[in-house]
Amino acid sequence: MISFLLIGLFTFLVFLQFLPSWKKKNLPPGPFPWPLIGNIYQMDSLAPYKTLMELGEKYGKVFTIHLGPKPSVVLFGYDTLKDALIGQAEDFSGRAVLPAFERIINGQGLVFSNGVPWKEHRKFTMTTLRDFGMGKKSIEERIAEEAKFLVEFFQEKQGKPINPSSMITAAVSNVICSIVFGDRFDTEDPTFQTLLRMVKENISFLGSRGFQLYNAYSHILKWLPGMHNKVFENAKVLQTFLKGLIKDHIASRDPNCPRDFVDSFLNKIDEEMKRPNSSFSMDSLVHTTFNLFLAGSETTASTLCWAIKLMLMHPEIQEKVQKEIDSVLGSDKQPSMEDRTQLPYTDAVIHEVQRFRSIAPFGFPHVALHDISFKGYTIPKGTEVIAFLHSSLNDKKYWKDSEYFNPNRFLDENGKFKKNEAFIPFSAGKRSCVGESLARTEIFIFFISLLQRFTLKVPTGESNSLEMIISGTRALKPFNVCFVERA
Repeated sequence: MISFLLIGLFTFLVFLQFLPSWKKKNLPPGPFPWPLIGNIYQMDSLAPYKTLMELGEKYGKVFTIHLGPKPSVVLFGYDTLKDALIGQAEDFSGRAVLPAFERIINGQGLVFSNGVPWKEHRKFTMTTLRDFGMGKKSIEERIAEEAKFLVEFFQEKQGKPINPSSMITAAVSNVICSIVFGDRFDTEDPTFQTLLRMVKENISFLGSRGFQLYNAYSHILKWLPGMHNKVFENAKVLQTFLKGLIKDHIASRDPNCPRDFVDSFLNKIDEEMKRPNSSFSMDSLVHTTFNLFLAGSETTASTLCWAIKLMLMHPEIQEKVQKEIDSVLGSDKQPSMEDRTQLPYTDAVIHEVQRFRSIAPFGFPHVALHDISFKGYTIPKGTEVIAFLHSSLNDKKYWKDSEYFNPNRFLDENGKFKKNEAFIPFSAGKRSCVGESLARTEIFIFFISLLQRFTLKVPTGESNSLEMIISGTRALKPFNVCFVERA
């Protein structure tokens, strides 16, 4: 009797699961979703990108998965991503506001807004960031200043083992802080380090099953204990901190002489005061600075940590980079983006680090703002769309032996740097990363500054592997390195 009841319950749950899908015919193929949980527990908890790679090989360039009861469409491979994000850019420009993000951001700010508010904020943000140095020589000087502080910190360690993560994250964060807030923080300041730790905790949650389950069943889980509550508490602390900085700006600003991004945003709020339903408000300022603070720290810092780790794994590549740096810059000249053409091997190594590790393998999810016809399928309005960037960075059509770290793939037969169109770590199209130019400059200057002054060595007795931890980015398991000063 009990077995019949269980079978009946299972059948009923399957019916409920598939009822919406039956109404939404012509979705791309995909694995069978279990009732209620969908395919969540089929995903590799440490490396979900591996599961999606396997599914892409099995089901094709466009497929459907269920992270809970609702379907998500995955775009697989560079050609598919290009056709969607560039060829049908407007169709795929929507941003999915998942329940976890909605509770923190409320659909505001730069990353998670849609429609007119998003277009207005993106245009304003890109223009203002350029006004305060992004893509110009002045921002290189700010990055070089932070690189100098970082080098001095590692020099003080006198080659002793140290986990570089927190100090690199602080240095990278200070660059965006100088643009957004007009000032930097002491990298060893306890409050600053606590805030960065909270950012790391929240990013880690994005890669967990808890995040997927919360988005599927937020109406239930929001009342229950769990890691999600810690994430929301962290977000409140971060936003309170940002509100304090904004309050200080309001008290001291001169509208005729904006010092930074916050001052410019406050001026924009004043300009829009009489416009009905303006998207520029104090709340949107808090959420936009929150977006910039998070996005401007963790991914770039993770890339630099991976670069350090990969130099430990490949000392012969590290030595070749140092020889090129020595021949072009010597031991004292400050690196600049103008030096890139003279440092083709170093540039190739940096690109290969980004390709090989694909720090943000999924990017942020898109959403179909209306029914979309794509590749013979119909993606219904409201469906989450995952632009699977990792699949482009490992596309067999564009990358030979992509599972291996090989900087030479970015060099031509004459040793000059060559581009590969499938290299899209910052995504593509209308939702590509606003800070791409800044991130590229930071990675270039920080990486060269470190290898110009130090030889990176594995501490005696410690293992040297590429182990990762669960995170929204491909984050390394904590490791130590010896920064040994070069003669």
